Formats: sequence, C-alpha cells, structure tokens
Amino acid sequence: MPNQTAAAPSNAAATQPTKFIFVTGGVVSSLGKGIAAASLGRLLVERGLRVTMLKFDPYLNVDPGTMSPFQHGEVFVTDDKAETDLDLGHYERFLDRSLSQANNVTTGRIYLNVISKERRGEYLGSTVQVIPHVTDEIKTAVKRVAPDNDVVIVEVGGTVGDIESQPFLEAIRQFRHEVGARNAVFIHLTLVPYIAAAGEVKTKPTQHSVRELMEIGIQPDFLICRSEQPLSEDVKRKIALFCNVDFGAVVESVDVPTIYEIPLAFHEQGLDARVCERLNLRTREPDLDEWRDIVRRIVEPRSRVRIAVVGKYTDYVDSYKSVQEALIHGGIANDVGVDIEWLSSDMFTDADRAREILADFDGLLVPGGFGVRGVEGMVEAIRAARETATPFFGICLGMQTAIIEFARNVCGIEDSHSSEFAPECANAVISLMESQQHVTDMGGTMRLGAYACRLTPDTHAAAAYGAPEVSERHRHRYEVSNRYRDTFVKHGMALSGLSPDGSLVEIVELADHPWFLGCQFHPELKSRPTRAHPLFREFIAAAARHHASGNGASFDGVRDGARVDGHAAAVNPLVSSLD
Repeated sequence: MPNQTAAAPSNAAATQPTKFIFVTGGVVSSLGKGIAAASLGRLLVERGLRVTMLKFDPYLNVDPGTMSPFQHGEVFVTDDKAETDLDLGHYERFLDRSLSQANNVTTGRIYLNVISKERRGEYLGSTVQVIPHVTDEIKTAVKRVAPDNDVVIVEVGGTVGDIESQPFLEAIRQFRHEVGARNAVFIHLTLVPYIAAAGEVKTKPTQHSVRELMEIGIQPDFLICRSEQPLSEDVKRKIALFCNVDFGAVVESVDVPTIYEIPLAFHEQGLDARVCERLNLRTREPDLDEWRDIVRRIVEPRSRVRIAVVGKYTDYVDSYKSVQEALIHGGIANDVGVDIEWLSSDMFTDADRAREILADFDGLLVPGGFGVRGVEGMVEAIRAARETATPFFGICLGMQTAIIEFARNVCGIEDSHSSEFAPECANAVISLMESQQHVTDMGGTMRLGAYACRLTPDTHAAAAYGAPEVSERHRHRYEVSNRYRDTFVKHGMALSGLSPDGSLVEIVELADHPWFLGCQFHPELKSRPTRAHPLFREFIAAAARHHASGNGASFDGVRDGARVDGHAAAVNPLVSSLD
C-alpha cells in the first residue's frame, strides 16, 4: 500500500493558534478512550492538520517500565528511549507519526519534577501545594507539546471520580479558562449499558458521570457513548438534554469488527466536522478511501492465515498489543486476514507435543519477555518450526531463545543457555551486555530507544527493508555472545543485521529455511496500518505461501477452545486500551 504520513498543515491552518482537545472517561475504565482519541486524531490528520497527542497517567510510577505486563500491558518504547503507556502505540499507529517522552506524563513524573524544583529552590520559599504548583506543572506538560502543531489531543487516564485524576482534571479546567472556549474543547467518553432483562439501554450512568464532571467545573462539549446497541434518536436527545450538550454532540460508539473502523464511524456521525467548527479550524474535507480499503482488507481479505504467538504473558493480550497490531498490519499489506492464537509457552512440553500443536498453524511468532518461566517451551516450539519449515519470527527474547535452540540442536552445544536464566551455565550463548554489567536500578536503565542496524546484503532482512541500514527500537539487557558467532555462521546461521560497529548481533536468519528470522529489537513498535513494518509484512507473506502450499493450517473459523484475537474475530475490540 502507498506510504502515507501525517499531512503537513495548510497555510490557512498554520496561521491559527494551537487548539486543544481534552478527552476524559467516566463510569468504568477500559472503555477505549485511547482508541477514541486516536481515531479523532486520524480524522484531523486527514483534514490536513498537524496533530499530536498526550497521555496523562494518574499512577505514581515515573513510567510503566517497572510495572508487570499483567497489570498494565505492554511498555511502548519511543525513539528517544522513553518507556511509555501502551496508548502511545495507538496514537502512533493512527496518526502515523513518532512520538516522544513528552507525550506521556504520569503523576510520578509530575511530582518528581515539582520536588526537584523545590529542592533547587526554584519556588523561592513558597509553600509547595497541589494548586498551583502541581497543576502548573501539568499545564506546562500540555504546552510543551503544542509548538508546530495545529491540534493537541490530551487523554486523561482513569475515570472521573478517581482521587488520582483530580489534579489533572483541575489543571485542564484551568487550561481551558486560560486559552478560551474557542481554543479548547472537552470530550467525555462514557458508558450507556444495555440491560438485557429490560431490553433497553440506560442513560443514568452517563448522566451521573457528566454531573460529577460538572461538579469540578468541566462541562463536556461532546459525549462519546460506548454501547453494545445503537442508540436511538430519542435516547440521544435524552442524553443531550440531561447532560447539557447539543443533540449533534452526542456520538455513539458501538462494537465494530476492527478498531480501524472507528474513525469511519465517527466521521459518518460528523464528529470531526463539529469539533473543527467548535474550534474554528479551517480544514479540507478528509479523503478516507485508503482508510476504507484498510478496513476492507481486515474484514474481507482475499485469504486468511493462522499464526501462533507463543509467549509468557498470553493470558493478558494487552501485554503484546503492538505485536497483535503489527500482525494485522502485515495482513493488510498482503490482503490476508490474520487469525492469532495466543498460546502459553508452557504448553510446549517436548518436541512431539510442539510439532503436534504447530501443525495447525501457518506461522510461529515468539515475542519478548523477561524471566526463565516458559523459556524451555519456547525452545521446543522454535525447534518444531525450524524442523518443519514453518515460518518463524522471533522478537527480543524470541530471538534469544532461537539462538539457544540452534546452539543446542544444530551446533551440538548441549548445555547452552542464557546467563539471564542460568548464571552458572558453561556456554552462555546469550549474555549480559557490557554496558549493563554495573547497572543496579531497574527504571529506565535497559538499552532503550532507537539504534542503527546495518544489514547484510542478500538476506531476507535486507530484501524486506530494501535499505542497507535501518533504525529500530530496543528494550533489553542481554545480547548474543560474540564468543559463539563464528560457530553459528559455520553451522548455517546468517548474521543478517549488526550494529554499525559490528559489535552487536541485531538480526539472525537461516538461509535454508523459507522464513526463519529473529531480531533483538522490537519492530512491532514502528508498524502502522498504512505501512506495515517490513519484517511483519514479509513474515505474513511467508505464512500465506506456507498455507497455499498445503503445509499450513486448514482454518475454517474459531475452533473450540481456541483463543483468536485478530480484529475480525474480536467481540469488543474497543476494550483494548488500558485506562
């Protein structure tokens, strides 16, 4: 598909002051504020505006880097080495632009900045308080991302009524008062539940949520109502009347087959046009033909493949949110539907069991992770993929376990392992990076962010990228041990990507395999629906060839017991953004 990036602002738009859209949530969390905000952002991009986004997270952690993936989902890493909330992944994918540390601010970071200023004496002896010092710091974070943008969309995490969110809500209340009503709008996302026993939707939760928001001085300009059922005109009028908003400002958000359909649904209801009118933004009409084709390729693809994702955190799919999206993008690029089954690596108890399980799939992906649990199962799954010529893609830990498997079963180094999992191992084919030897703190201390990778000509990696050197995002402490590089090459493994100085192995592959590739970085973090990451694109292409050859799965829908979470199979895809 054609490469598409965020549109540059028109001359007319460039003369306008930056506008601000604040998105809040009520009733319950996990309604999908991140995707709703990103969908509106995409529509504004299509209107020719330069858009950026900011996520406020109310927790006291400085960033999510030290948090369990079971609690908070994946850590999304930016080019500038920031460990951020997974919603930044949605922002980047929908806006098609790279964001930075400045686009994700937590309560912990706000208080860290305030206390650091107090210790330096910057408050000149004042008593440091939530108002004005904390709220001023929050407003500064909003202003920091405004330059060179026409619109800043700010998502406030959590729900109205949370104690943790109060300073952020007070700050955005003040902010709108300072910039004026024509320069800032409030959008409130709320739940309109369907009560099956009564056979109707109920508006009271939305009314109470808006009332609580108004009690702290914020009157929403628009309401996005999450519901399982379409809302009738009478229900919308009732919500508008009791929540003090215009009838046209009540927008429904019902379940759809894919999250990438949300912008189309919002546009059909006129949300983007009304927001631009309220903010006095002069824009062009959006051309959504390419976006419609993206949705068509997801919902009605020419063919389908079945991918096994074998990892450590598969009970909570948000732990691999960007992997899930990147696989879907690879399918978009090939006009192939991707049905994903999330399998715990503990299922792969031995070689026979691994072959039996993988026989039903067109490809195997082993993603990142930390800790020894489940590693042996990954090794068995990778061995089965290698020996049966099933397309394999290993990412970070997935590449490291592929190295361990190759060392044991091809090179004959039976006691090979990673020093992360077996510190006393005689043959640590994966070892702690030199730069990590004396690191003791956990937060923000891994090898993080974008680093260059130089590709070896005439390899799968070089063919996929079509460039001699690329930049990819990393998050790891361990690497392939250089002591064994010659042994791996001697036994048929190609080192197809290295750091520019040649000291670090970034990509490995097997030349005699249809598609067997591992990378130390996280390519999923740079994939977009408009331009799939090259490695995911080629992995899905290999899986489609495997399927067409008759070696892959004969998939005819969701089987009993299968966990398939591709968008086309999702029941409620909007509930994919942690709040």
